[in-house]
Amino acid sequence: MAMIRIDGSFGEGGGQILRTSLSLSLATGKPFRIENIRAKRDRPGLLRQHLTAVLAAAEVGGAELEGATLGSPALTFAPGKVRGGEYRFAVGTAGSGTLVFQTVLPALILADSPSRIVIEGGTHNPAAPPFDFLERTFLPLVERMGPKVRVRLERYGFFPKGGGRFCAEIEPAKTLTGFHLGERGEIISCRVTGVVANLPRHIAQREVETVARLLNWGRECLTIEETRNSPGPGNVVMIEIASDEVTEIFSAFGKLGVPAETVASHAASEAREYLASRAVAGEHLADQLLLPLALAGGGSFTATKINRHAHTNMAVIAQFLPVHFETRKEDSFIRVWVAEGTGKPSGT
Repeated sequence: MAMIRIDGSFGEGGGQILRTSLSLSLATGKPFRIENIRAKRDRPGLLRQHLTAVLAAAEVGGAELEGATLGSPALTFAPGKVRGGEYRFAVGTAGSGTLVFQTVLPALILADSPSRIVIEGGTHNPAAPPFDFLERTFLPLVERMGPKVRVRLERYGFFPKGGGRFCAEIEPAKTLTGFHLGERGEIISCRVTGVVANLPRHIAQREVETVARLLNWGRECLTIEETRNSPGPGNVVMIEIASDEVTEIFSAFGKLGVPAETVASHAASEAREYLASRAVAGEHLADQLLLPLALAGGGSFTATKINRHAHTNMAVIAQFLPVHFETRKEDSFIRVWVAEGTGKPSGT
């Protein structure tokens, strides 16, 4: 089978190019070579979480590897047969365990037997989907496509300490069925949760009260969670907005020297943009829906925006699968179509 060549400096130039390539190589059986890995990052090449994703993909798919070392700017990945089963992957740092999970998930939801995965590392990291987003936003939509995926958080892992842990049980589907999500329906519930791990309660209190003030929500929408179930300190504020089709979650992470009110304002800004739109997906969820819908052979959804990260993802997906993406601006949202072939998707 011909080797697919990927330029890791293309477009957004980050780790998602590598992760998407790994996911689709496993799912399609197509080998690839990627060069200039993460070329547009301050520390290019394979960092610990990226190497963990590579090794996890290789274990799940019995792949042959070349260049799988820390700091490597290039990688050759030739997959074998994907196998369900029992797996444990440890990032070893605060690197995102949720991103490692999302790398192997597409192949395992199409495997010939169930899987159980334990992942250790970061569960709540900046620039990565927090565990709660996986559990309540992303995976319910994946399950609409056929497989069953259950996840359980066992221990929080915040940057920079890491050390979190979660488990996943996957019942695969023989094939994936795409979906079509149009304009978002009525909002049925709203909630903002402030989580503090080994930190004072008042941090979360200030965050949830700031969100309530900025979004004009009542106190019945506010939740505070204090936990010691984390190796290190950490803080996240999450805004949850549920409609008939989807539960969206917008988050921001506490950082030393940054006031709780500023952290909360960042999350509230994203939520306000979403509420002002009639889209079902915020920009991060929109990016993550592209790959599973492409594997399903098609589907559509509405999004608040399609960023550079998503456009880069589309280009990588199209190198592995015969799919075409189409976007169109409509009033307060963008409509996105995914279809097989290279022609214009039907319905545009």
